[in-house]
Amino acid sequence: MTNRRTPKIPSRAARIIELLERGGATNVFVVGGFVRDFLLGVDSKDVDIEAYGLSYKEIERLLAPHFHVDLVGQAFGVIKVDNSVDVALPRRESKAGLGHKGFDVESRPDLDPAEAFARRDFTINAIGLRRDGSFYDPYDGIGDLSRGVLRATSPAFKDDPLRVLRGMQFASRFGFGMESGTVRMCREVFSEFGTLSEERIFEEWRKWARKGAFPERGLDVLLETGWIAGFPELNALVGCPQNPAWHPEGDVWTHTRNVCIAASKLLSEREPAPTDEEREIVMFAALCHDFGKPSTTKPDERGVLRSCGHAEAGAPLAVNFLERMKAPKRLEEMVEKLVERHMATQDFPEGVSDRAVRRLAARLAPANITLWATLCHADALGCGKVERRVSQGTPVRFRSDQWLEAARRLEVTESAPQPLVQGRNLIALGYKPSPFFGKILKEAFEAQLEGEFTTLEGGAAWLEARLKDGAEDR
Repeated sequence: MTNRRTPKIPSRAARIIELLERGGATNVFVVGGFVRDFLLGVDSKDVDIEAYGLSYKEIERLLAPHFHVDLVGQAFGVIKVDNSVDVALPRRESKAGLGHKGFDVESRPDLDPAEAFARRDFTINAIGLRRDGSFYDPYDGIGDLSRGVLRATSPAFKDDPLRVLRGMQFASRFGFGMESGTVRMCREVFSEFGTLSEERIFEEWRKWARKGAFPERGLDVLLETGWIAGFPELNALVGCPQNPAWHPEGDVWTHTRNVCIAASKLLSEREPAPTDEEREIVMFAALCHDFGKPSTTKPDERGVLRSCGHAEAGAPLAVNFLERMKAPKRLEEMVEKLVERHMATQDFPEGVSDRAVRRLAARLAPANITLWATLCHADALGCGKVERRVSQGTPVRFRSDQWLEAARRLEVTESAPQPLVQGRNLIALGYKPSPFFGKILKEAFEAQLEGEFTTLEGGAAWLEARLKDGAEDR
């Protein structure tokens, strides 16, 4: 159902449109995401304007006396106004090479709006909003918004293969499905996947992670278009079997899809709300957490499927997946640790103890227990009916809430424990810096994690006792 509010164009944009119309423009529209998001009832700050019947120089002349005008996009007929509003001329594009940059672009002020709008990717992005609040909708984008459908505006969709991944992230943001003819077009352009820049691929994935309220819909688009083949770590999950006693939901792909759904829901309900970066880390960790299963899943001596060591095996695969897209190094490091340790509760047979929690926090760095607990909770929820048994609100398998509660008490939810004993403590006892420092400080930190001391004073006492026999050289 689309939004029935009266459209309100931001005042700066409305003033720009008024000046252009008074200056002789034949048509002026607000276009793109602002219009789509308005109709979906979503607030949007980015405003793009398309003006017809005026040349680039005429637009500059009309706007320069009233705004700061930046002529950054003259080759594409784009003027940036007050660093916030893009004003563009209609343009005709023709395919001149492979990839999303292989175009010849010709600005055409006299172009018919329907032809200009036909170059837009999806009908939901091919809707114009006039200053009087009326809509120009030549391809029934408003209808597709109501139906929840991603439909290519025209066959020109195939000119830019990046549009497939845009469709992936739009599906995840809005919960839309992709129309069958558009799916066919996506399949036809997969051969150009290799021409896309890694950075642009990551930007679409980043929107999937940060903005996707329906992450599974984006994954569905990858699968039905065949573009999952461009991401071999994901493709390997499809059809990879699991032990039905723990995973009645089916293969690893189905489980991963479920875990992404659960992670998104948990993040949306968290108080305080996660930052964009935290959401990105958890969603990529959810996506990558079982990358190690295809290489480790095999029957044991009783014929029961096991995936021993899959967490550790999946960590380098997750790094490779992100590295190929030139993702930020910090994201790689965080996801690597979360994937590597998502089964960490099995490392501590004593269960939730202070020692176990401190050690887990140290092993997760630079990630943290808060992120880990969210991933583990989502992993458990993604396992189907077997995980409906819950203990204190969390599925039985991980009981991540208990670990999180203990971490809060120990003040290690957001970061690893910091060593209490430092080199300065050795210097204060008369020792000079030497290789011995590293050895003794490592011992001290191990003792701290074991709970032998928990304060600065306790650390100093431990150090003095450790050195009391005088066996170490000063």
